[in-house]
Amino acid sequence: MKKDHVIVKIIPVMLAFFTMGFVDLIGIATNYVKNDFGLSDTVANSFSIVVFIWFLVFSIPTGILMNKIGRKLTVLLSLAVTFAGLLFPLVMYSKLVMMLSFSFLGIGNTLMQVSLNPLLTDIVSEKKLPSYLTMGQFIKAIASFVAPIIAAQAIILWGNWKLLFPIFAVICLIAMIYLLFTDISEQTADRKSSSFLKCFALLSDGVVIMLFTGILVHVGIDVGMNITAPKLLIEREGMTLSQAGYATSIYFLFRTFGCFAGSFFLARLSIKRVFIVSVLLILAGITGFYVSNHTTAIYACIALVGIGNSNVFPIIFSNALSLTAQKNEMSGLMVMGIAGGAIFPVLMGFASDSMGSQTGAVIVLTVCVAYLVFLVSKIKASGQ
Repeated sequence: MKKDHVIVKIIPVMLAFFTMGFVDLIGIATNYVKNDFGLSDTVANSFSIVVFIWFLVFSIPTGILMNKIGRKLTVLLSLAVTFAGLLFPLVMYSKLVMMLSFSFLGIGNTLMQVSLNPLLTDIVSEKKLPSYLTMGQFIKAIASFVAPIIAAQAIILWGNWKLLFPIFAVICLIAMIYLLFTDISEQTADRKSSSFLKCFALLSDGVVIMLFTGILVHVGIDVGMNITAPKLLIEREGMTLSQAGYATSIYFLFRTFGCFAGSFFLARLSIKRVFIVSVLLILAGITGFYVSNHTTAIYACIALVGIGNSNVFPIIFSNALSLTAQKNEMSGLMVMGIAGGAIFPVLMGFASDSMGSQTGAVIVLTVCVAYLVFLVSKIKASGQ
């Protein structure tokens, strides 16, 4: 495929990756919802369940659906569901409506995560896939980075943090229309009849189980940092939420930088080497939280975790896809691991409430990074 043709097809796919980042507004939104309705950490963090539980429920069915209707149509469906989820808070603002909105964002993101990554294989070669997956994560991280900034500015200028919803809704609609009119020739080799049994049969490989668990803890760290970073600053520095909310942007700023750098390093260096460096950075950042009591030090730790966690997903995902020709099924299985975003933040909230300190959340994060240290020995030097 000619390079210019690849670029034409890549643009709408990368715009879809940008909309994929909308689900990360759950972090800053959870903190505002907690304040607005006077919720405890455990209850507030439980909002992540209504977002990420759908990855556990719908990931494999999405892989099966994708075999029937194709990858592009599945991505378009995901954009439509995401668009609907962004509209709910504009109609009414209540705990129930926010749960409904987050549910739609979770369902839409599940459909998108399962279908968008394999859609890239119809555009770029397998050799370049890890690099392009990281580029997609870079684009996604931009959306995650700007969400807290938009919310903070919306409060300052108009007194309404929820104005970020209509802004994201417009972008989602543009992405949907753009992709609809982009011609992408899909590979049909994988589009055979599938079933839950065939998908779960992939778990007979112990390496697949370990990679799946790697996705679980990676997302646990990602969502956990998204929610906990502002709370650390509120607890230790006495900041207001609008001030502390920028911690989430700091995390995603450095996650964005890490993805950008990773798109180059993964194309030139051993995937395993990049993974080792990534895990060491996360470990350094989370360890630093135990002793950091000043704003600058906390920001530095947030930055280290952001850079380190930026390339974990594409490395694990590309390793998993390389293990089988059943890429749709493997994609569905791996994306099911994003349900870690429903599990670990709740454990972090429970630990924080039990200890009366965000140190409880940091302990849970430590367990997550400890598993990534273990997983280093299972990552292949090349994802291909």
